[in-house]
Amino acid sequence: MDGDDSDPYEDDSFSGDDRSSDSSFDEDDYWLAKVLRVKENDPEKTMLAESGDDNYIRNITDDGWEELGRDISNNTHLETVALCSGALDDQKLSCFFRGLTESSSIKNMHLYDNGLSVAAVRSMVPFLQNANSLNKLTVSHNNLQSGGLNLLFRALRDSPIEALNCDNCGIEAIEIDSDYSPKHLTTLRLNQNRINADGCRQISKLLQGGDSTLKRLFLRNNKIDDDGVAILVDALRNNTSLQILDLMSNEGIFAEGRKLCLKLVNDVSSITATLHSNHTLTSLEVEDMGPSDAEDMNPDGSLDADDEIQRHIKIATSTNRNNVSNPDAAGREKLIQTQLHSEIRAELCRLQGVHQSLYSEIDPLHMPEVLSLIGRHHDQGELYLALKSAIMTLLSTVNVRKFIQQQRAYHAAIVAEHAAIVAEHRNKMEELDAKLASMDEAVEVNEGSNELEH
Repeated sequence: MDGDDSDPYEDDSFSGDDRSSDSSFDEDDYWLAKVLRVKENDPEKTMLAESGDDNYIRNITDDGWEELGRDISNNTHLETVALCSGALDDQKLSCFFRGLTESSSIKNMHLYDNGLSVAAVRSMVPFLQNANSLNKLTVSHNNLQSGGLNLLFRALRDSPIEALNCDNCGIEAIEIDSDYSPKHLTTLRLNQNRINADGCRQISKLLQGGDSTLKRLFLRNNKIDDDGVAILVDALRNNTSLQILDLMSNEGIFAEGRKLCLKLVNDVSSITATLHSNHTLTSLEVEDMGPSDAEDMNPDGSLDADDEIQRHIKIATSTNRNNVSNPDAAGREKLIQTQLHSEIRAELCRLQGVHQSLYSEIDPLHMPEVLSLIGRHHDQGELYLALKSAIMTLLSTVNVRKFIQQQRAYHAAIVAEHAAIVAEHRNKMEELDAKLASMDEAVEVNEGSNELEH
């Protein structure tokens, strides 16, 4: 996976304050000391991290959880709260958030692996709506189901939250209203759920429009099939925000879905299609490419089609990553490195089902420029192959030029012929005009003579 999508609180390795190695260490005193630091708003106490493995956590009463919530609500230095791995249940969490209704300092809230349901999310709503520094919320490995996620989205509508982690929460159906979704969300983790094509249709709403903020989307190990991939790909054609998309371990994605992903980042059906491919995604994972998995190899030792597709996807997304601030440059590089390289283009055409010749769409008058590009960026052998493939087009270039010259000469002759005719008729008109003028003059003279006689 390109990029770091790890979550420092997605395992049980976190710890709070260092515990004394003294054999006389008392856990209750240890816990009370930490709570006191929170209550007294100790500026050096910025994290509270506990798990259900500790007796003093399991023994906290409902009133104790509510009091702790109030202390945290009044604290202005605590930035991270992690209560995980059985530290809470729906009842305890309800009491906790009865006290914790707002915060000006908490940036990270981690509540994973507590068996929480949608009822727990309802208890969190006041806090979520009034935590004006909240940046990350992790509720993975709970039983929130679809209703919990939908409620979270609405509760976080006006929140500054950027990362929402909901892995393994039993989520299937999703209802996303663009008007009631987090406005600053950049990372959404929905791994290990039951999201299908209908869910993809809802998620695609977060990828559409010029105001999309989502940069990282993790949908590993769901129920997504080729239809779901098609929905996401369609939404990503004009998306310029999403950089990471993880679709691995979705067993319903087959050759067609993988091909759609490849065409998304490098469509070789035409030069225009390549230039208009997605140049924003820097990581798109569909297939796990093991280093030496015999099952993924052909008898001759080459990669199978799925791994070939993933390899070309990686090449395209790597090009995007190397030109992250210049998508036009990414498009040009893909064009030069794939469309203008016969062997690579042949592979991509085979994988994408493209049968059209590249040179058939190039204006013959531009062919010298294209061949110059090939000569500068590839070896002489590649230039020879390009010349061989384009020889008929080059010959037609000469014919076209000669044809144009002949056509011009023909029309020039017509113009000259008509010019002579026009000149002849103009002279005739001038003669006739002169005769008419002479006749008019004679009439005027006669009329003057008659007047003198009378």
